[in-house]
Amino acid sequence: MAYSTNEMMTVAAARRLKNGSVCFVGIGLPSKAANLARLTSSPDVVLIYESGPIGAKPTVLPLSIGDGELAETADTVVPTGEIFRYWLQGGRIDVGFLGAAQVDRFGNINTTVVGDYHQPKVRLPGAGGAPEIAGSAKSVLIILKQSARSFVDKLDFITSVGHGEGGDSRKRLGLPGAGPVGIITDLCIMEPEAGSNEFVVTALHPGVTREQVIAATGWAIRFADQVEYTAEPTDIELAALRDLEARTAAAHGQAPGEA
Repeated sequence: MAYSTNEMMTVAAARRLKNGSVCFVGIGLPSKAANLARLTSSPDVVLIYESGPIGAKPTVLPLSIGDGELAETADTVVPTGEIFRYWLQGGRIDVGFLGAAQVDRFGNINTTVVGDYHQPKVRLPGAGGAPEIAGSAKSVLIILKQSARSFVDKLDFITSVGHGEGGDSRKRLGLPGAGPVGIITDLCIMEPEAGSNEFVVTALHPGVTREQVIAATGWAIRFADQVEYTAEPTDIELAALRDLEARTAAAHGQAPGEA
């Protein structure tokens, strides 16, 4: 079955979510990947959103954290303060699943502004709960499309800390957890190099070349000694993803490709 690069990215990200794990989910691409995981490889994953739903099982992708679909399909709903204080800061979140507008070589994220903070070229959606998720979750996964504009040598603004300046920077900052353990894009998968914590390419998606990845990265990207190739999406994964997107488009009055 033919597939798009966006579908490859979503499937690859969904596969990284272990069954039975507790996942704090961001809206957008992270939510799509996390819910695909729930529908395929990880049926017992527990999805938590910052508005309070625990064990959400949406039939369509939420428009925002306030979407009633999340509360209606959750096992329970608790106050937002409890989500952060008890679940996240209490060390009960296995994976934080985040998107980004910009990311750097150490997995630090910008979702605040492009350009100067006081006179930005673009003002982005902002932090939300991402800084707390990035800081306190046991591990973090990041998903976004890859381009030299989004994978930058220096962030315009650090919204959420990944591995800081690299090395043991995160530990010196007093942040718990492993920090970002994977960046999944429409071209490849990156993981932090042992010691430096700089993200290097560990897997290329089918048909993608090293040259494409280099051209789409704003720093001198490096490759692991052993670079693997991502397995193509299965028919089951693609069918589940496309059904989810079709249901979402119908529910939100969108064209199928907009879901």
